[in-house]
Amino acid sequence: MGNRAVFLDRDGTVNEEMGYINHPDRFILLPRVPEAIKLLKKYGFKVILVTNQAGAARGYFPASLIEEIHRLLQTQLKAQGTELDGIYYCPHHPQAAMPAYRQNCPCRKPKPGLVYKAQADFDLDLNKCYVVGDRFKDIELAHNVGAKGILVLTGYGKGELKYIAPTHPLKPHFVASDLYEAAEWIVKDAHLND
Repeated sequence: MGNRAVFLDRDGTVNEEMGYINHPDRFILLPRVPEAIKLLKKYGFKVILVTNQAGAARGYFPASLIEEIHRLLQTQLKAQGTELDGIYYCPHHPQAAMPAYRQNCPCRKPKPGLVYKAQADFDLDLNKCYVVGDRFKDIELAHNVGAKGILVLTGYGKGELKYIAPTHPLKPHFVASDLYEAAEWIVKDAHLND
């Protein structure tokens, strides 16, 4: 029996959606994110970031900035008494300006590569996992790995719910106002299915 995890999208779910974060000063945690992560970890979930980060591939900033932003994220979370268990990102893009990153890789969401890496690292039972994000590609990712998908209304979420959801073949298992509300729902849902 594997572990449970909640996979979090980054931009628009954990931090403010700003397009490409090309400087650490543009990284701003959303309200109640540390509390949401604490709640999930209290109930035994691994909390793992899975994010597409093609800014370096497009030549907007050096690849080292992605790692710098993730160190900043962990530092800010640790200051609030928590941290992520893992961070996985895809730096590639099929139309990347930088040839080294130009590929249609298996780790770019909604493809499942990042989740499969985390599954191997943490011995996860994906049928007991959740994916939370502000885009329908996160809901597609959940479907692709057999997890439950939650759409948050932060970031692009409200627009995705209004304009994409009505015609999208997949539906979220839950729509939450923010990550904390998503975490509350996950804890209840997981308890019901024990």
